[in-house]
Amino acid sequence: MDKIAIGSRKEVDFLVRRFYDRVRLHSDLGPIFNQVVADWESHLIHLSDFWEMILLQTGPGAGKFNPVKVHREVDASVKHSIEQAHFGNWLELWFSTIDEFFVGENANYAKEHARRMAHILFFRIWEARTK
Repeated sequence: MDKIAIGSRKEVDFLVRRFYDRVRLHSDLGPIFNQVVADWESHLIHLSDFWEMILLQTGPGAGKFNPVKVHREVDASVKHSIEQAHFGNWLELWFSTIDEFFVGENANYAKEHARRMAHILFFRIWEARTK
């Protein structure tokens, strides 16, 4: 398969679905995600909405998303067992999925945004544990 640019919702959705196929099977991430996500189809649509907004500046808009709140709730639901290594695993899968299928400015931005987001989310999870 030739690598393509991320230019529409179709590519964003493809990326999100391939990525979460890998997450669900991952030895460390799979058990967390599969425990927390009850309805994968709705979750994938929601995540495609999020990444469409980030990468293409289209879609439902920022008011629909609160990643910090969601990730703090997930951490609490798994007895505060999320570690920085989990975010490293997540980033490895995200980068490898992007690199396998995509090229271009939006692909590069997807990696950079994910890197920044992973750092912020882990910091906010850790911060919530100390309160």
